[in-house]
Amino acid sequence: MYLGRVIGTVVATRRYKDLDGYRFLVVQPVNHDLKPYGTPVVAIDAVQAGPGELVFLVTSREASQALPEPFVPVDDAIVGIVDSLDILEEMEWF
Repeated sequence: MYLGRVIGTVVATRRYKDLDGYRFLVVQPVNHDLKPYGTPVVAIDAVQAGPGELVFLVTSREASQALPEPFVPVDDAIVGIVDSLDILEEMEWF
């Protein structure tokens, strides 16, 4: 699980049938200082996130199980919107 910020959307008129009704969003991963980290990813939106929101994502098998229909073909899924974030101590994360 990791944090990211929604920076865009993807329009796909043709997609796998079990993905109908879900949006694809472009998400920029962020580090513990909320600074961009790595390259943006395309993630399925399971929680109705909006542009600029801080979200948390899962990858791999967990992402494929984030929707009601299990094992859909996705690599990243937005599973939550961050309301607040408190970091209690400075840690070496990256």
